[in-house]
Amino acid sequence: MANLPLSIAFVANPRTQPILDGTVKAEGIDLICTAGNPGEIFWRQLKFGDWDASEMSFSSLMIAVARGDDRFVGLPIFTTRRFFHADILVRRGAGIERPDDLKGRRVGVTEYQQTAALWTRGALQHEWGVADRDMEFFMERTPDKSHGGATGFKAPDGVTVHQIPADKNVGQMMLDGELDAALHYRGWASSVNRSNVDLRGHPSIRTLFPDPRAEGVRYYGKTGLYPINHGMCIKREIAERHPWVVLNLVRAFERAAAVADAQRLEHVEAHIDTGLLPASAREALKARVIRHGIIANRKVLQTAAQYSVEQGLTPRLMRLDEVFAAATMDV
Repeated sequence: MANLPLSIAFVANPRTQPILDGTVKAEGIDLICTAGNPGEIFWRQLKFGDWDASEMSFSSLMIAVARGDDRFVGLPIFTTRRFFHADILVRRGAGIERPDDLKGRRVGVTEYQQTAALWTRGALQHEWGVADRDMEFFMERTPDKSHGGATGFKAPDGVTVHQIPADKNVGQMMLDGELDAALHYRGWASSVNRSNVDLRGHPSIRTLFPDPRAEGVRYYGKTGLYPINHGMCIKREIAERHPWVVLNLVRAFERAAAVADAQRLEHVEAHIDTGLLPASAREALKARVIRHGIIANRKVLQTAAQYSVEQGLTPRLMRLDEVFAAATMDV
């Protein structure tokens, strides 16, 4: 029996590369892979449904499902995570020294509903009492090239979200003094993003937290949260017609992550052997950073759902079994 051909798009990184280069194959499936920019992948999938399966913004997937878009069902394959609030950038001279100094400020964001921004606002609210309504947002992506344009985004009640004109971008507005801070800034232009200024290397810009890594450690130690922003989704019609595909894809990405972990541990041992790392670092560096599945990530996913309803992106608290394929709930 021939394998099922399946088109799939995702971001290339060490944990997905084994899928991309064919080192790891999904049982019974011939994957036709596209590697690309996450913002473009998400927009194209939400707008046009370009692939059978794709990487997807977890926030945007929750919003789409909550609004009755039943084209896709989630897969608990989580390719990226980060302490997003620790990366807030501020303009030197703006008088922003602490998170609560963001109240009343003009804040740039690539896309208001993106998961990185969701997590950042959630941390600001729950850690420092800075609510989304306390800031004035300026969004770079235009409706024709955004997740929000595809899902019908409207600014939540009480929140001010300005659309940045097409001839401007977050990066340049930061340098020109038109913005005071930026959330999850990425300084490379793409088909959906316009900013192409390296703010992190600019003398006029600094991170809000003097030591972002230390803030990530503090936050994780207090909350136990290591935020997820990207998952995967598959067209519901395919999952219903070929239900075995769901777990076969999850297992393939688990094997790919295991390959990446094995390679990482080889590098650890090499560094220990050469004296670049102390032997005492071995146990700590064996810990798996990325884990797929609902079980290992339930608290993080439920917290993202809580933040989504708190911030007015979804009208109610989304249950995980509404978002993810039923076969994956015990994985």
